[in-house]
Amino acid sequence: MALSLQAGVTEAIRAHGVETYPNECCGALIGREGAVTHILALPNVTDEGPRRRFRVSDRDYLQCEKRARELGGDLLGFYHSHPDHPARPSQYDLDHALPFFSYIIVAVRAGTPEDMTSWRLREDRSAFDEESLTHAQHNQHPDAASSVHG
Repeated sequence: MALSLQAGVTEAIRAHGVETYPNECCGALIGREGAVTHILALPNVTDEGPRRRFRVSDRDYLQCEKRARELGGDLLGFYHSHPDHPARPSQYDLDHALPFFSYIIVAVRAGTPEDMTSWRLREDRSAFDEESLTHAQHNQHPDAASSVHG
């Protein structure tokens, strides 16, 4: 299991985490065959407080699927930040994840992005397994990040 972040994607995820700190950011991962070429920043619509939780609305999920098709890709998963916590899945993450998606978590401590990890839920939904994550080190492509505003 491996996930590759193309040029500009890593920087865009980290920037989104800093922008929303001390709350959790969230967004979609779009690409093909394990290569994330675009992210789609999403509004965090949780009712439980955005400092500790994130939720993607059904409407935004459908927008992610549509945008992925427009870009000639697939919805590969989601990313979110953990403000002042490690980049490891929580019990909440385990309870709400789906086995066929990748989940990137970026730790943001005191407004500064730190570790970034990727996870896949096992088919039996018992635990996450860490995915190998590679980062392209090029200038950000102008279309690498976009957002949906509710």
